[in-house]
Amino acid sequence: MNLGVVWGALQVGKETKVKICGLQDVEVLKSMINLPIDYIGFVFARSKRQVSPVQAAGLMKVLGGWTGTYRPESVGVFVNPDMRHMAEVMEQAGLDIVQLHGQESPTLCRELKERFGVRVIKALSVKPDGSLHGVEDRALDLYREVVDGLLVDAYDPLYGGGAGVTFAWEAAKPLRTWAKNTNIPFLVAGGLHPENVLQVLDELEPDGVDVSSGVESNGVKDPVKIAAFVERVKRR
Repeated sequence: MNLGVVWGALQVGKETKVKICGLQDVEVLKSMINLPIDYIGFVFARSKRQVSPVQAAGLMKVLGGWTGTYRPESVGVFVNPDMRHMAEVMEQAGLDIVQLHGQESPTLCRELKERFGVRVIKALSVKPDGSLHGVEDRALDLYREVVDGLLVDAYDPLYGGGAGVTFAWEAAKPLRTWAKNTNIPFLVAGGLHPENVLQVLDELEPDGVDVSSGVESNGVKDPVKIAAFVERVKRR
């Protein structure tokens, strides 16, 4: 069975989903409670937005209190995680989805799903020359039955992704085609912000968009920018 078909609200052909990533502050998270946001991301990989399992647990309590039409699911961002770290995070925070930005194998993706009962997004990064970081082209089909989403981001040599810069969107079109042909949700990240998100929606027609630094002011999540980003995606 193709797992992308049964991925809750994020399904191919549905309304474009929004993920706000890199949350660290409880008050900022509270300010988002009335927005139609689908996914909230917490970064556990090395990053200036990194949170500890204990911090994430506190944020998850806020997230768990949301009511209404939209109640975002939690996404944990990792780079080549080991099982000990994953177990600690899951014990404290109980994530819904794991987003993998390293060179994680199909075997690891399957193991994470089976051991922790999470869904898995595999992230690939586009380098300046158009090549991919995270998986070889010929190996992509090996992930067909073990991932629930494919995310394309701009490459960062230090962290793998999450650099806050755009990439050549044209390079992602073959990945979009692969995802759509296999009925796996296709998401785009990398330098998105309220001023350019409509352009990427027109060019790549993703099932979801993922933003972090593009809704920040001076390195801090900005509720006004978050609201503008969400509004432009949802009212398109």
